[in-house]
Amino acid sequence: MRYTVVAVGRSKGTPYAEPLAHYAKLLTRYARVDVIEVADDDALRRRIPERAYVCLLDSRGRTHTSEAFSEWVEERRQGGLDVCFVIGGAFGIELPQAHHKLSFGPMTLPHMLARVVLLEQLYRAHKILGNEPYHH
Repeated sequence: MRYTVVAVGRSKGTPYAEPLAHYAKLLTRYARVDVIEVADDDALRRRIPERAYVCLLDSRGRTHTSEAFSEWVEERRQGGLDVCFVIGGAFGIELPQAHHKLSFGPMTLPHMLARVVLLEQLYRAHKILGNEPYHH
């Protein structure tokens, strides 16, 4: 399985860089993870892979428990689908072609923090699917 995270903004030099690298490394045991950082919404739209299942992170999207999210991940995996998660900048982004909108709750998170939460939840989902303990 392959995950692509296309996001506006650079994490280098931010407090989020270390946890992003940490969870990206942990995830490599389960899937290929590509994080693509772009300057703006137009560049973001251009970097979405053509055949990917597109999931937009949006505070108005669907919320899941960690267990339900792991089931959602498994459905994509069983379908042989690579997933592209899209995270807009500070003002979000409209993406009509998104197959799914995912929310981490009704509060708006800083877009860099949303990246960390996404990678951590993907890692947690794979641990749940593998019936493995989780201690990170």
